Amino acid sequence: MSIELTCIVDVSKSTSFQMQHTFLFYKDDNLLHNTTSEQNRTRYKISPARFADSGIYKCIVEANMKTKSSNDLEVQVKGLCQPKLTALKSEVTEGEFVTLRCEVPEEMPPFIFLFKKMSSNQHPQEKKKQELKENFASVEFPVEERDRILRFQCVAQVHSIFGSEMSEPSKMTIVTVVEPFSHPKLTSKSPWNVTEGDRIDIVCTTILARRYEIEILIQKDKRILNSTRGQNSVTYSAVATMEHNGNYTCKVELGRVSKTTSMNIVVAELFAKPILTPSLTDLDENERLSLWCHINGSPKANFSIVKRPPENGILLKTSSNFTIQAQVDDTGSYVCRAEIKGIIKESNPVQITVYAPVSEPVLSVANSSMEMVLGETLLLRCQSMFGTPPINYTLFRGNRLIDTITVFNNTYAEFRDRQTKLNSLREYRCEASNRHSHAIKSSYKMNITVIAPVTNISFGSLPHGEVEDGGDINFLCVVGEGSLPINFTIFKQNEQTPLFYESKMETRILWQKKSLSKQDAGKYFCEASNRALVTKRSNLLTVKVVLASWQKGFIALFVLAVIAIAASGFWWCWRKKEKGKHPSMEMSGSTAVTNSTSEKLPSGPNHFTEVYPGSGYIEDCENTVKPTDENKDSGENRHSV
Repeated sequence: MSIELTCIVDVSKSTSFQMQHTFLFYKDDNLLHNTTSEQNRTRYKISPARFADSGIYKCIVEANMKTKSSNDLEVQVKGLCQPKLTALKSEVTEGEFVTLRCEVPEEMPPFIFLFKKMSSNQHPQEKKKQELKENFASVEFPVEERDRILRFQCVAQVHSIFGSEMSEPSKMTIVTVVEPFSHPKLTSKSPWNVTEGDRIDIVCTTILARRYEIEILIQKDKRILNSTRGQNSVTYSAVATMEHNGNYTCKVELGRVSKTTSMNIVVAELFAKPILTPSLTDLDENERLSLWCHINGSPKANFSIVKRPPENGILLKTSSNFTIQAQVDDTGSYVCRAEIKGIIKESNPVQITVYAPVSEPVLSVANSSMEMVLGETLLLRCQSMFGTPPINYTLFRGNRLIDTITVFNNTYAEFRDRQTKLNSLREYRCEASNRHSHAIKSSYKMNITVIAPVTNISFGSLPHGEVEDGGDINFLCVVGEGSLPINFTIFKQNEQTPLFYESKMETRILWQKKSLSKQDAGKYFCEASNRALVTKRSNLLTVKVVLASWQKGFIALFVLAVIAIAASGFWWCWRKKEKGKHPSMEMSGSTAVTNSTSEKLPSGPNHFTEVYPGSGYIEDCENTVKPTDENKDSGENRHSV
């Protein structure tokens, strides 16, 4: 099938003359073909047509410096051509890979290639691969065990804006598989009925197609018994025991190829496992220990008794019984061995423990201090220097059991006890015991001193707050609770050196500070502590230093004296001012004096005349004379004699 595109142009012209036309064919706006002709039409053929030729076509005509474009033409091509599948090798070996190439000639990507592997002994396998730039793709398929004739096909699929198309399958490609070696064969040269003591020989063989560096091995329960490389057979031989019962596998491997064959071997028991019986498993030191070994059915056998450790054991006696006076060193694991016809079997181990009695335990404090602070945890250790573990240690406070600890090695038991009350019983002891039959051992009693830390501290003074200058003050520091002795210290705020210190067997302290001065005013506090090493600080106490009574009296007298002196001075000044205000009269002859109301003195017997010596003038008292002083007082009578 092909595509033929025809482009026709209609040109109008005034005269007959030949005109050159340029025809341009485009697909999806990409130039495909161009031609020049005097004809008004031309054709462009695409053969054969492929799916990739689907698209939008148009033609453009250029003539006489003019251009004209046709309408768009959508062309769809259905179907894809059959892909071509090739294999790199037509014959492969198990464990190799088959390389395939699928190609779609004359088509344009992108493609999705689907490869299919078909084999007679397994389900078909498929692989997909996308190719965006090329019209072919390659994949690999592994060749599995039992693959003989392999058939392969591929299909191509393409997607575009016009839809999706899938090709028909390619022609079948056949690949032949060659075995590098045959399936292994596992045989036994042993008798049909195998009994313990019989010899077993297991042989594994294979046939090689050519000389390969194969590995062949025999294994039982994932444990390799024997193996070889580069050979076509391997053998495993042993004297049969009950441990040889089970499934045996022969495996041949070359690269990724692995082939296996299995067989089961049953071994009959020659005699049962021996049984070791002790008189006791836990016994005291110097106690009698007896061990007996026997086999069910009582067949004749060679017996021996072995002690472990070490791993191989120490032979104690080649007999079915063994008796000793047990010591601590005899603790261990014991087994019995029985041998018949070269077959040796061991009994299950029996653990024997010989106990030495515990010694008197020693009770101690972890930090070596015989004192503890109320509310804290006391750490006690109890240990017996001798005695076979496990040892049980029990701690008592008075007659009350605190705790029991079992120690499985030669170390101490560590107990913790917390004191929450000051009047709690503080006498401790511990007991030690193990599985020895003797009595329990007890430690000496230990007394622990419980120290109550200082609490509820208060601080006061007498007198309170104010003290006269030069007077004394009594400071009182009291604690609500605390073990004696208590250390009392009195400080003044912002001073490092204490004013007072005393350790006392009481919960209070009284200290007198004498002859206070202004420099002693300030804030004071008290600190209290004891062996609990917890210091408590009181509230701040403010002390003011005020004037003494005699100082106040002296100041009062001084103030009164100052006031009296000030009053006297004021009075003197006032008198002086008053005196300075009386005027002096000046007269030209003799001057008559009148009162301030300007009333004339009466004449008659009371009329008198004053004569000033040397004046030369005599005036009647009724005559008023104006004083020479202009600052006269209108409220008082002034007379001049």
